[in-house]
Amino acid sequence: MKRRLVWVLAVLTGLIGGGAVYYYYNAAATGDVARPAEGAGRGFGKKGDGSGRVTPVVAQPAKKIDVKVYLTSLGTVTPVRTVTVRSRVDGQIMRVLFREGQLVRQGDVLVEIDSRSFQAQLTQVEGQMARDNALLANARIDLERYRTLLAQDSIAKQQLDTQEALVRQYEGTVKIDQGQLDNARLQLTYSRVTAPIPGRLGLRQVDEGNVVRAGDTTGLVVITQQQPITVVFTLPQDNLPVVMKRVQSGERIPVEALDRDQNQKNQLGAGVLLTVDNQIDTTTGTVRLKAQFPNDDGRLFPNQFVNVRMLIDVRRDATTVPSAALQRGARGMFVYVVKEDRTVTLREVKTGPTEADATVIESGVEPGELIVVDGMDRLREGAKVDLPSAEKGAARKGGDGERKKGGGNRRKGGETDGAKAAEPAAERSPAEAEPARQSGDPERQKGGGNRRKGGDKAAE
Repeated sequence: MKRRLVWVLAVLTGLIGGGAVYYYYNAAATGDVARPAEGAGRGFGKKGDGSGRVTPVVAQPAKKIDVKVYLTSLGTVTPVRTVTVRSRVDGQIMRVLFREGQLVRQGDVLVEIDSRSFQAQLTQVEGQMARDNALLANARIDLERYRTLLAQDSIAKQQLDTQEALVRQYEGTVKIDQGQLDNARLQLTYSRVTAPIPGRLGLRQVDEGNVVRAGDTTGLVVITQQQPITVVFTLPQDNLPVVMKRVQSGERIPVEALDRDQNQKNQLGAGVLLTVDNQIDTTTGTVRLKAQFPNDDGRLFPNQFVNVRMLIDVRRDATTVPSAALQRGARGMFVYVVKEDRTVTLREVKTGPTEADATVIESGVEPGELIVVDGMDRLREGAKVDLPSAEKGAARKGGDGERKKGGGNRRKGGETDGAKAAEPAAERSPAEAEPARQSGDPERQKGGGNRRKGGDKAAE
């Protein structure tokens, strides 16, 4: 019994081992098993990945262009003037003459308040003034009469003095009446509420029929002046000397307002720097600046958050590389430069300002050198790379003209025929293969026929 069990275990072990061997060779034939890289296990070898493998990458040449240097910040759109329109008299609203969101000019009538009480008051003051003017005129006539009588020594001088005082009293009364008349007319004018500034109206706060008073805090409507409009933003105090130098020189510093994505195609407005605040905020170490924008299209809206770019300098003929090519290492920023032998080398660089997707390189890269912008995560020092055909053509474009000419002659000689002769039949079209068969050597064809004939005779 024990011997039979041993034989069963031996048979099962053999079957399992045979199946494993069959699966391994079958998987290796189909490429499912990861094979060790060529040269693996031979030590470190040369620089690079140690496998002789070519890594496909995308590279672009370093360029010399003019780079605009910007200072960026987050800003808030602020209207030039904001006014809450309130009633200056008490009364009932009879008519509302504006629409919400309407653009108005200075002096446009917005609301009409019941003016009948003010008109009655004006009439009363006018009547009182007319009476006092009559009294004043009569007192002046009496004064002239008393002066004549005094000259004739017909009255006492005291009576003349009394009449002169009465005239001055009536003159004061007339002035009081004139002030009351002006006030009554002013109250009547205030019954028609007008726009104090040009701008855009907000939402209506009251409706027709409501009674308003001069002491109300809510107001009737809010007007904001949006053309032109300003943007308030902050900059670090370290940038203040550069900005103040431009401001004191009298230059107009351009300022751009961008949307949240900072997309230049969706620019919200272009303006100029208006002023700089007179003190630095000690809690944040920043200074506030204000820029003004025409805002003719109305894209800037009060209290809107925008990204602000202020042009502070232009770097002429600066060496730049795509920002995607920059890598950060333990010793700073670096890039991979493609050499003529299609290997890469790590180059430490010193970077400058950035505009769009280009970064200024202060040192480390020369114009025209190919810089890897994609695929650098698989690279090492000295690794071999493969470039797209367009980049290869760009790299060969600046090569030796004589070398290109010699290569063309070699291609014109035997290289073209040899390449066609070595071209696999599967890759050649029937149209190309047929002329080749027809243009063969007649003697060779004849010899072939003779050999065939001789072979037939031998077979006989």
